[in-house]
This record gives sequence, C-alpha cells and structure tokens, in this order.
Amino acid sequence: MKLLMFQAKRFWWKSFSKTLEGVPDVNVEESVTDAVIVFLHVEEEDEAKGNRLLTKTLKNVKWLANKRGLKNVVLHSFTHLSSSTASPDYARAFLESAAERLRGTGYDVWLTPFGYFCEWDLSVYGESLAKVFKAL
Repeated sequence: MKLLMFQAKRFWWKSFSKTLEGVPDVNVEESVTDAVIVFLHVEEEDEAKGNRLLTKTLKNVKWLANKRGLKNVVLHSFTHLSSSTASPDYARAFLESAAERLRGTGYDVWLTPFGYFCEWDLSVYGESLAKVFKAL
C-alpha cells in the first residue's frame, strides 16, 4: 500500500476517460475545500494483509486530518506509485471500505470515479506536513 496524502485548501476533479471495462459510465465534476486528499495505490501483496492494512491506512488518514482539524477526505485510486497492482475488484472494495469506516467516525468522504482517469486541480497548504508519503 502506498499513500500520497495532502492537506488541501481545495481539490477539484472531473472524470476524463474510462480505464476499466465494466465500470459504469459516469460524468462527474466535484470539488471540496479544506480536506485531506489521499492518492491510494493498493498493491498485489496487500490482498493477503486483510483488515490490519485497512486499520493502518485509516490511522494515517485520521492522523493527518487531525493535524489541521479537517473533516473532509477524498480517496482517489492512483495506481502510479508502484509497479505492483492489486486486482481492480480488491482495490475498489478496499476504497469503499475505507470510505465507509471514515464516514462512521464523523468524516465526510468523497471517492473519485474508480476506473477512470480524472482531471484534477489541487491547492495544498505550504507546511511540510501538508504533503505526506507512506508505504504501509
């Protein structure tokens, strides 16, 4: 699992092109302010790690959100952080589980369209802590 996380002033995204067969056709354009943006790369070896990996991921997201008191989180599947990639079904289920668990603890959560390239515009706070990379 690789996480590239940002404390963002603003994040805007728009679906651009479908990359996976079998995902629904969507045309999405959304934005959120004052949020933790999580670019998540689920790796093949993560499939055997189960719930403890989900717990570690959530702890890292919450830790960064709490540093600035942020309650908005965007999860974006970003399969460009490693050469190892989990199956699309597993990655999608992982993202949906993470979103559900975060919502259950008081966060507002958005998921960018899974199986799509997206356009995005990201405005990040300046402190070093506003940009965090984690390999779990």
